[in-house]
Amino acid sequence: MENKEPSNNNSAKRIPPVARFLFLTRWLQLPLYLGLVLAQCVYVFHFWVELSDLIGAVMGNQTALQHILDIVTIEGATRPAKLTETTIMLVVLGLIDVVMISNLLIMVIIGGYETFVSRMNLEGHPDQPEWLSHVNASVLKVKLATAIIGISSIHLLKTFINATAYDEKTLIAQTGIHMAFLFSAIAIAYCDRIITQTSQQSGEH
Repeated sequence: MENKEPSNNNSAKRIPPVARFLFLTRWLQLPLYLGLVLAQCVYVFHFWVELSDLIGAVMGNQTALQHILDIVTIEGATRPAKLTETTIMLVVLGLIDVVMISNLLIMVIIGGYETFVSRMNLEGHPDQPEWLSHVNASVLKVKLATAIIGISSIHLLKTFINATAYDEKTLIAQTGIHMAFLFSAIAIAYCDRIITQTSQQSGEH
């Protein structure tokens, strides 16, 4: 007598209705990622406004120059009268800050969608990000923590350039916050390493 066993495909499709409903709720995150795409568009617009004003100020446009001087002037500090190397550096650091935040958004949008919503099936695509091929929740957390440290570094550098406009408590507080981000990233990376090693040892046994 021939024993008929259900195929793996048929058994895999037998998902309880409640479980199927809960699994489908992952698509509720889609509007959130689409909202971050709109936020990315805002950052792109802001980047080009600042860049065009910087170029205009260098070319002698007084309106652009006044806007550049306004955005680099810290409350309580002396407003610069003209475009200087320090002013240009502050504007460029602001542009770099926008780029790094934009990179952070990309990692959250693409990595989060791939990890928590649905596979993108980008294997073999020439433009697939290198980190996306092995992305998971742990890897995403480490990369996000690293990106936040980079953003914090830019803000801290801008603060130190304008150190005379801040009191000692503010400088110490911003340095302490940056160090907290740094130690948090190290702790996350260390925990991820322990989890990875434990998983590998369990697989070997």
